[in-house]
Amino acid sequence: MHSRNTGAAQRPDVIRMNTHFIKRVVLCADDYALNASVSQGIVNLARAKRLSATSVMTLSPRWSGDASALRELRGVIDVGLHLDWTSEFAQQAGHGNSLGAVMWQSLRGALHAGAVREVIERQLDAFELHWQAAPDHVDGHQHVQQFSGVREVLVDVLQQRYGANAHRPWLRVSKVAQSDVKSHIITWMGASSLLQWAEQHAWPVASPLLGAYGFDGDVAGYATRMQHWMKSLPTVSAQVQTPTHNLTTPHGLLLHNSPAPNSSPPIIMCHPALQAQDDDAIGAARAREYVYFNSPEFELHRQQLGVQLCRGQHLMSTETA
Repeated sequence: MHSRNTGAAQRPDVIRMNTHFIKRVVLCADDYALNASVSQGIVNLARAKRLSATSVMTLSPRWSGDASALRELRGVIDVGLHLDWTSEFAQQAGHGNSLGAVMWQSLRGALHAGAVREVIERQLDAFELHWQAAPDHVDGHQHVQQFSGVREVLVDVLQQRYGANAHRPWLRVSKVAQSDVKSHIITWMGASSLLQWAEQHAWPVASPLLGAYGFDGDVAGYATRMQHWMKSLPTVSAQVQTPTHNLTTPHGLLLHNSPAPNSSPPIIMCHPALQAQDDDAIGAARAREYVYFNSPEFELHRQQLGVQLCRGQHLMSTETA
């Protein structure tokens, strides 16, 4: 007579599937390499998992050195190009001008395709030289990536350089989901045209955009803004596998997102820095943003609102798999 072994070792693991509703967003810190305070602040927040992307100013003389600080975060956050036509670096490079002047050039068709292509290629080359890889995404300082005269050349360059890549750089479409005048102007400067091109060419994008404001107020005021932006994010369903027996996973859960095909994740832009710099017009706002993102309150608010910070590359590769 054989005895039956009823031990746990012979019992299969049971997985229970539950549907949870979450808000997913790419939280992107702009202006990496602008100065030491910006770069260090972004690295600190990324290490603490308070960001999921950053955008690099490759015309900055700091980029060659500051790239090394990001290498430990490769694959942890998205690292992309912050295409630049309006900063001091762009003006020193010979192609830049004030934001108002570049907007006027765009509106009257005075941005010449050959010169624009050279500027874009130069910034992508500088990114790849020091990062040793293609950018995870491309956006623009003061949203120039979608200006008429720039966007047409940009998408052609991206197609030629990365069109055959398995993971193409996603584009930020600055279609701002806010009702203030500044947001309307940003959107009006080409968001619909860039989004239409992306849809026609099945190019990955992050849109809509949140995070535009006048860089005024205090830390509490910025916290209120961020809570409002996070509340406004769309809710998506996700399948969560809950092990009921003898299975360990990080945090005890396996999360499987089930996004709609060809959907694009929303994005919140931010501009943190360790401390204000005297020569930075929005330096005080950068320092306030850093204080909030580095605080327990931000994590509490994020968790209370069900917000999950995500890499755009991860979400978009999941959606197209």
